[in-house]
Amino acid sequence: MKICRTILVALSTLVILSAHDIITTNLTYTRDISRIFVRRCQSCHSADASIPLTTYEQVRPWAVSIKEQVLSRQMPPWGAVKGFGHLAPDHGLSQEEIMIIAAWVVGGAPNGNPAFLPTPAMAGSSAILPVLKDALMVTNQSRIETPLTIAGIRPLTGKAIESARITATFPDGHVEPLLWLFHYNPAWQETFRFREKITLPSGAIVDSASPLQFALETN
Repeated sequence: MKICRTILVALSTLVILSAHDIITTNLTYTRDISRIFVRRCQSCHSADASIPLTTYEQVRPWAVSIKEQVLSRQMPPWGAVKGFGHLAPDHGLSQEEIMIIAAWVVGGAPNGNPAFLPTPAMAGSSAILPVLKDALMVTNQSRIETPLTIAGIRPLTGKAIESARITATFPDGHVEPLLWLFHYNPAWQETFRFREKITLPSGAIVDSASPLQFALETN
């Protein structure tokens, strides 16, 4: 009888423990994660989206899935490798942001003090970007015949691109990384803009490491 009571107590304790996550991290949603989501996620996952991610209660059930998506760089759906080329805006998560999200989830995804939540002003407003126009269509590779200053690249594809690196090789042998498409979905119809315009001299060769048609764009 005593053994049975001991087992019942142990089982009830196990149930209580299993109902709560074990917190092993100092990272919290309010102080650390919410700010990343404001910057990177809520333009698509706003309060009225099909999957809103604007509060802890909305984010918590998706925590493990979010971790998997950001570690594989499936989310946010940017479609380019961060750091290959100088893009602006660059919607990809930084390596630090990815590790913060992953560590928060692995550590039990705690909420934190609501006083640390970002204010609406922290979200900022989206800048109105100038409209770009196609200057040169490229299918896999093209040699620049006359100097061309480009402001961005627009993929011209009707199918998903697993991986395609676009570079410019200058006449002196210098190679300039322009854009690395990665898990790019053509439905996004993204134009990848450079932080600063790039002038390609006569004789420069622009090419993609994988079969791809794209447009070099200018103002």
